[in-house]
Amino acid sequence: MRSMLRFAVPMILGNLLQQCYNIADTLIVGQCLGPNALAAVGSSFTLMTFLTSILLGLCMGSGAVISIRFGQRDEERLKEGVSASFVLILVLTLLLNLLSFLFLSHIQTLLQIPEAVWPMMKEYLLVIFCGIFATFLYNYFASLLRAVGNSVIPLVFLAVSAVLNIVLDLWFVIGLGRGVAGAAEATVIAQYVSGIGLTVYTWARCPQLRISLRQHHVRWSCMTEIASFSFLTCVQQSVMNLGILLVQGLVNSFGPSVMAAFAAAVKIDAFAYMPVQDFGNAFSTFIAQNYGAGKEERIRAGWKGAVLTMLVFCVVISAVVWIFARPFMLLFVDTGETAIIAEGVRYLHIEGAFYCGIGCLFLLYGLYRALGKPGVSVVLTVISLGTRVVLAYLLSALPVFGVSGIWWSVPIGWFLADAAGLAYYHLRKRRLLPSDS
Repeated sequence: MRSMLRFAVPMILGNLLQQCYNIADTLIVGQCLGPNALAAVGSSFTLMTFLTSILLGLCMGSGAVISIRFGQRDEERLKEGVSASFVLILVLTLLLNLLSFLFLSHIQTLLQIPEAVWPMMKEYLLVIFCGIFATFLYNYFASLLRAVGNSVIPLVFLAVSAVLNIVLDLWFVIGLGRGVAGAAEATVIAQYVSGIGLTVYTWARCPQLRISLRQHHVRWSCMTEIASFSFLTCVQQSVMNLGILLVQGLVNSFGPSVMAAFAAAVKIDAFAYMPVQDFGNAFSTFIAQNYGAGKEERIRAGWKGAVLTMLVFCVVISAVVWIFARPFMLLFVDTGETAIIAEGVRYLHIEGAFYCGIGCLFLLYGLYRALGKPGVSVVLTVISLGTRVVLAYLLSALPVFGVSGIWWSVPIGWFLADAAGLAYYHLRKRRLLPSDS
């Protein structure tokens, strides 16, 4: 546990800082530009989370393969995997970026964006889409470094970038009066600083991770292995966030006030459980390295310790969010917006009480990805997603629930997926870990 926590803490701090990108936008925009601008940036955050999850899933999947190679001490195949994964994910990133611009005009219909909000959201997205390539650079090279046990350097670059983003947000939005476009410009500039900086560092300081297609022939079997891990992890990550995107469209149908409440509350929600998500990713790297090295006893000990750590953290953070829900909402909206604050507090009271459910789910995702079973993570995500989307539409249509039916659908989906994932582990643990008893 000591090794796992030492590795996890920089990842947790790094992704909390990464959340600051959009939280800074949301906070400054909400306080300075009003509820419609807050709704526009908040809905954009949900869309960008979905697009980023595609790249993150690809990078995490390839990182799992690199972790296994690192555990096996197979440097030649490690370098081959780095070269194959870079080419594969680079091509997909460029395609994703092109499609984002081509289908921009269809987003209003897909997400049911009100006319009062759409012009500002479009203005924001036109700029923020320019940062997709920077998102790829940072997440790809951060995944490589973490795969070989270095979680500190990605944190350093992200810390500089996060501070830069906040400073530029204040300057562009308040000082220069550039509105929501200024908030997007600040974010994109900060993203490129961290992405390019981490790329240069990895190339200069980590020769075992240096991409060199001329020197290292990439076999078809390696490319298919990388593609299998990457695509399945990508599906798991993107399907999870597709569910949020589908729910966003339902939320938007309740009008700008509910949109603004959801925009603020979901930032608090994501910030609250982000540490346990990153702990799940660190746990996955730990398991993958030990799986590659054939150390099953450490895997079993790590699993038990990780579950205990997750439960303690989730209980504490649930209590904090429940108690301070209203003060947290006041960070994003003016005290006079009573309807927005009340709906946001209700969301946080429902979601915040059940963080143990999503904490367990993140550990299960990490476990199955590390043991070479990313398809199981996809199935668990589909269970969680399917429950969430179906129940959100069914419960919100009932007068007794209304919009709170959307909020209740989320923890129900978490716990159903947890039950399925734990049942599969106990039924198949001898095949997953042959020496397990």
